[in-house]
Formats: sequence, structure tokens, C-alpha cells
Amino acid sequence: MNIMDFNVKKFAADAGTFLSRAVQFTEEKLGQAEKTELDAHLENLLSKAECTKIWTEKIMKQTEVLLQPNPNARIEEFVYEKLDRKAPSRVNNPELLGQYMIDAGTEFGPGTAYGNALIKCGETQKRIGTADRELIHTSALNFLTPLRNFIEGDYKTIAKERKLLQNKRLDLDAAKTRLKKAKAAEARASQLNSAHLEGDNMIWAEEVTKSEQELRITQSEFDRQAEITRLLLEGISSTHAHHLRCLNDFVESQMTYYAQCYQYMLDLQKQLGSFPSSYHCNNNQTSVVPVPAASSNVIGSSAMTSSGLVMTSPSNLTDLKEGSGSRKARVLYDYDAANSSELSLLADEVITVYSVVGMDSDWLMGERGNQKGRVPITYLELLN
Repeated sequence: MNIMDFNVKKFAADAGTFLSRAVQFTEEKLGQAEKTELDAHLENLLSKAECTKIWTEKIMKQTEVLLQPNPNARIEEFVYEKLDRKAPSRVNNPELLGQYMIDAGTEFGPGTAYGNALIKCGETQKRIGTADRELIHTSALNFLTPLRNFIEGDYKTIAKERKLLQNKRLDLDAAKTRLKKAKAAEARASQLNSAHLEGDNMIWAEEVTKSEQELRITQSEFDRQAEITRLLLEGISSTHAHHLRCLNDFVESQMTYYAQCYQYMLDLQKQLGSFPSSYHCNNNQTSVVPVPAASSNVIGSSAMTSSGLVMTSPSNLTDLKEGSGSRKARVLYDYDAANSSELSLLADEVITVYSVVGMDSDWLMGERGNQKGRVPITYLELLN
């Protein structure tokens, strides 16, 4: 029974406090009550914390979009995270493309130029997919997780203490209002100074004393809560320093990822460039356009088409293959040697070329000073 009485009294006290805060808040909004302002330093700290929270949320959400563009996949990962279960592994887009290319190359035949190229491209795409997985993993661990911990941990604590500070301020201002009203009533009673109002004077005097004591208590609680909130908010600077380290980790992860992708594609380009094929292209490739052989002296290319493609012209090539002499040739495109038997080329340089008995029909021997090696004919233009 005593416990029940205590609970009822506590409930009544809490309800009274809540009502008092609501009245004070409403009167402040209507301009009918004074409001205790926080000091400028504390206001700046609160503004900095709010700004940090807003931008951290935006950066975190957009980073998630960058790492996982599929919204359905992001929702699935979020659900598994909340259930504290590991999300099932799924094939990413580069891996899927790579598998399609490998399957197509196998179907067309690994012995064909196109089939072999598809297989090599597919293997590279799958390596890029693996690098993509590693980027997502390291970014989530070193960048997204600290940001999420701030939003769901530190900032929630700050918001809780900030709300408590607001309540303490309302209690303080309500106590000030009550004391002001009690003093005004006491002054009016003193002015009347009637014998029958002597009892009222004592009542208001007691009310003033009680209000002053309540004001001292609420002021003390407000000051204590303001100090707690200030100490928490000053930790935002440390949060910024921590997030800066996490940002550096994210940049390093991206740098590693893009460096890996660049190296994979560079290796793939070298492999494709070493294929014995009559067709080569630049980055503007759209289609293959044959050009009559008599119109130019380009070795392996009679002319540069509007699509950027070149095609083998056999007339000058036949003369060079059948002859024992050498000719000067201009390099059309940069070429990186795939192995030590080949010669790297730079666009627009002039080298000496000649044929060697038994050499593949798509290659010539090139010389530049003391350097020599095989060069693809489609990268050259004979000079008269």
C-alpha cells in the first residue's frame, strides 16, 4: 500500500512538472514569459554539434550509395545488419560481366582471337569485381562504421543531455516566474495593510520563501546540466579529428582500388595489343571500314577512318615481305611491348622496319638505334 502511495505521489509530481514546463514553454512562445538564454560559447557548441550531425548523415548516406548503387541491396544489407546476421554474398556487376565474357569466349572457342580476347577481358573484369568487394569492405570498416557510431552513439547521448538541459531551463524559468508572481502578490498585500489581511501577508511571505528556495535548487540543477552538456559538446573537436583519420583511410582505400583497376586494364591492354589480328582501334572505335589498298602507304592501314579504325592494306606489305631491304615507317599509335621480343613504340616516331623469314604475317622487325624487336604492322605507316 505504501509503495502504491509512493508511485501515485511520484506520478502526480511528474505530471505537475510536465504541466509547469508546458505552460512555461507556451508562454515563451507567446512572448508572455522571460527565457533564460544560454551563454554564447554553449550556443556555438550546440550549433557545431548539430551541423556535424547533419553533414555526417549526408556523407554517410551518399557514401553508401557510391559503394552500393542498388537501393534494394542496401535495404537488404540494412535489414540483415539490424537482425545481427551476415548478408548473403552476391555476385557484383563486374564479376557478372566477367563471367558472361568468359562463357562467351569459351563458346566461341579459346583458340579464336575474339574468344581468347573475351576470356582475358572476363578474367580482368572478375579481378576488378574482387577489388570492388575489397573497397566496399575496407570503406565500411574504416569509414562508414565510425560515422555511424557517432550518429547512433555519441550524438544520441548529446541529444539526450541537450533535451535534459532544455527541461532544466524550463524548470528554472518557471521558478523565476513563480517567485516574481509571489513577490508581486506579497507587495499588493502589504499595500492594503489591513488587519484582516495579516494572515494573507504571512501566506505570501511563506510563498516567497518557498519560491526562492525552489529557484536556488533549479538554478543549481540547470548550472550542473549546462556543464555536463558543455563537456560533451567539447568532444566534437575530437570527433572531427577522428573522422579526419577515417577520411584518410577511405581515400587510401579508393586510391588502392583505382590503382589496381588501372593496372588490371593496363595489363589487359598489353595482352590485347599482342594479339595477331588485322584489326586494331583507338578509343573512338565504332565499326570497321575497309579502304582500297592503292590509296595509301599505311602498313596494315590504308587510311584513318572517321571511326578511328584502320585496316590492313596488302600491297606495300607484300612488297616489303618479299624484298630483302628495309624501309622507314612512322608509328601511328603508342604501343607497349608485351614481352622482351617486342619493341615499344611512341606515336609519330620514325623507325626502320624489315621482314624476317618465318615471322608472322602481322608483324615486322623494327629497329630504333641499338634497340630492335617485333612490332605490329597495324601500328605503322610506310614512308616513301
